[in-house]
Amino acid sequence: MSFLAPLALISAAIVGPIIVAMYLLKLRREERVISSTFLWQRMVRDIEANAPWQKLRRNLLLLLQLLLMILLVLALARPFLPVTGISGSNLIIIFDRSTSMLATDELPTRLEAARRQAIALIDQLPDNGRATIITVGGQMEAPIASSNDRRELRRVIEQIQPSYSNQSDLTQALTLASALAAREPDSEVAIISDGNVTLPDGLRVPARVRYFPIGRATDNVAINAIALQPGPFEQTLFVQATNYGGSPVTRRLSIYLDGRLDFAIDLTIDPGREQSLTQPIPSTVTVVEARLDDNGDALPVDDRAFAVSPQRETVRVRLVSDGNRFLETGLSLLPGIEVVKTPTTTTTFPESAAEIPLTIFDGVTPAELPPGNLLFIGPLRSTELFSITGEFDFPLIRPASLEDPLLRNVRLNDVNILRAPRIVPGTWARVIVDSDGGPLLLAGEREGRRIVVLAFDLHLSDLPLNIAFPLLLSNMIEYLLPVSGVQLTTGQPIVAPVDPSIEEVRIIRPDGRVVSSRDGQVQVQTNQTFYTNTDVPGVYTLEERRGNEVIASRRFAVNLFAPNESRIEPRRDLTIPQISGAQSTVVRERDGRQEIWRWLALVALIVLLIEWLYYQRNTLTMLRERWRRRTA
Repeated sequence: MSFLAPLALISAAIVGPIIVAMYLLKLRREERVISSTFLWQRMVRDIEANAPWQKLRRNLLLLLQLLLMILLVLALARPFLPVTGISGSNLIIIFDRSTSMLATDELPTRLEAARRQAIALIDQLPDNGRATIITVGGQMEAPIASSNDRRELRRVIEQIQPSYSNQSDLTQALTLASALAAREPDSEVAIISDGNVTLPDGLRVPARVRYFPIGRATDNVAINAIALQPGPFEQTLFVQATNYGGSPVTRRLSIYLDGRLDFAIDLTIDPGREQSLTQPIPSTVTVVEARLDDNGDALPVDDRAFAVSPQRETVRVRLVSDGNRFLETGLSLLPGIEVVKTPTTTTTFPESAAEIPLTIFDGVTPAELPPGNLLFIGPLRSTELFSITGEFDFPLIRPASLEDPLLRNVRLNDVNILRAPRIVPGTWARVIVDSDGGPLLLAGEREGRRIVVLAFDLHLSDLPLNIAFPLLLSNMIEYLLPVSGVQLTTGQPIVAPVDPSIEEVRIIRPDGRVVSSRDGQVQVQTNQTFYTNTDVPGVYTLEERRGNEVIASRRFAVNLFAPNESRIEPRRDLTIPQISGAQSTVVRERDGRQEIWRWLALVALIVLLIEWLYYQRNTLTMLRERWRRRTA
């Protein structure tokens, strides 16, 4: 045990002798001559006891007062015990609330264990300490900043809810933590997570960073793909499960059609591999649910997945091209797509976005862009959306985000490209596939329209000969035509065109809660509806209403499909560069300190109460006797 204020111990050498001296001082009494001391034995004993420099006799009051003094002096010296934790006075907690934190290997979940760890760190703060809470997993939030109110800090920690996000990115959180730590001396950053996070590049944190790993389990099986493919007489169901653990497992997969169990099958999956099921089902089925049985799985939330029958009207798609058999064949295989071929010499596009919601430019870039969503394939010159600064040969493909919906079930490792333009994207775009020479696939939104840019010409690559091409094309069309994209991932917004005459749009969530455009939770703009709070997996139902009448209804299946979160094996260390030169964030056994002066002060209060009761024992006895006589 050590002390933060050891000089306070000197007060024991001053106060202690004073207390003892008070018991050594002789009492001054008036002398009287009496005939006998037989009735004054007690008085004689008191005189003898108060004789100066006489040996102290056993006295409980003296012992209690000395014990009280010792406890108070120790409390003033602020003793502490070395513990695993933090020692800074300005604490910044980065709290991971992503999907993997719902694993049950810590009781009851990793999220609850993280709460306990965060509260323990708050309790370790010194009296003048402050704390900031930053949550990651989905959208970063800072619910409380630089507060010394421990009760409010605990309340905020207790109210942190899980986020069904695809991954936890620490870039923004560590950037904010670095800015806060740079302004406050003696700052410390604590990361409470299972380690399934994305770390920033090139950031050096100006404070000590400590990582508190949560979780123990490594085995998990998840449903990572489900789809319904319509046909002329029946639908085809595709389900895929992946074993993210280190040992082979056998799990039962149950299929529910419109809420009723249809069949079940046992799947044996090797570690790191997937097992798929393809099954024809009736064309009348609208909702399919796939479930893995509960066989000790540490993360139950990824054991369920939903698919909705893509029943929709035919959508017109404009293809501006000189002829591309690969592209035309791929589009013809997509259900509900009517391709309108337009020559590349066309300069005006009179149709509205409602008539043709998507235009595909194959190897051509017009001076005037049409309304609606856009897909550029092998653009030849710059536009208001992006700039082309040259070309480069044989780019090395490097996917920037494997979890992006545009790359769902797509593998580009075997694709070769002869030549591609060097594109400088605008601020609207996010890079989906990068390379050593520049981005190859961009996507984003600008002024209410969705845009995708596939940088290279299909004829200058072997992508059309690869199985990845029809999957990538299907994903791009689903992104650009949200009405056809009834399969979404958590956090991806529901976007759908609505009839201009409707009065209200309602969304029925999987938990049964109903939100409406009338209460502002569903946005309707330019004949399109937007709903962004798709945080819970399940089936969402969109209703277009006029009065009490439902004009149209469509369903959207929202699934987790997050491999980074399904890989629940915790990391034991995070490599985060710090200005001090440290790289590791592992907490050593004696990094923190737990002050115990509050407990000493509490014991001192109890001793003071006992001392007072003992000193007033005669008075208390007399009062008790009076009370008994009065009640009798």
